[in-house]
Amino acid sequence: MHKPDQIIEIFLQPGELYFGNRATRMRTVLGSCVSLVFWHPHLVMGGMCHFMLPGRARGKTGSLDGRYADEAIELALGEIRGSNTHPREYKVKMFGGGNMFPGIARLQAGHVGSKNVVAARELVRRHGFDCVSEHVEGVGHRNLVFDVWSGVVSVKHRSLARGDGDARVAGSPAAGKKEASLLLPLQFSQGSAAGRASLETPGFPATNRVETLSRGVF
Repeated sequence: MHKPDQIIEIFLQPGELYFGNRATRMRTVLGSCVSLVFWHPHLVMGGMCHFMLPGRARGKTGSLDGRYADEAIELALGEIRGSNTHPREYKVKMFGGGNMFPGIARLQAGHVGSKNVVAARELVRRHGFDCVSEHVEGVGHRNLVFDVWSGVVSVKHRSLARGDGDARVAGSPAAGKKEASLLLPLQFSQGSAAGRASLETPGFPATNRVETLSRGVF
């Protein structure tokens, strides 16, 4: 699918969530955090969340907080229902959950990145999403770019040390491949393209909206 003539570009900080139409590109950077990318192949719209922890130690208080996995999913579900769509209509990809302290032995088992991945998988299953691919765990950080118009998600995985970047990849052609710097364009299976060309989609308000960044080609 061709890139629209005009796009908006969104950069997500930890705890933020954004949903938009086909003329949207979303970016984020992940360490131990996890992002879920949601794509509706028929309406050509989608979103991304970026959470830091599986949940609050003392339970929810006050408004929903996108820094926590369970609450980020609830915020995403609000966006999905607000657009008169259903979770089962979306393709989902999961990224992140890296170990950022590989040299500390006591953090090897059950580090926060691994816990985030476990929480994300359970929430995806519980709410009936179709998770078609993962690029998770390993060591180091990831740069993520999601082009809504095509459904393509590109991830660049940079290890903290050479040879440590054996992230677990599922559902992509590069499964099992190990590199210190790895660029994987991961494409959703596409359906019909009935998306809007406008820069904003009516009925699709953004939760924790981020300022638009400069337009450009990745």
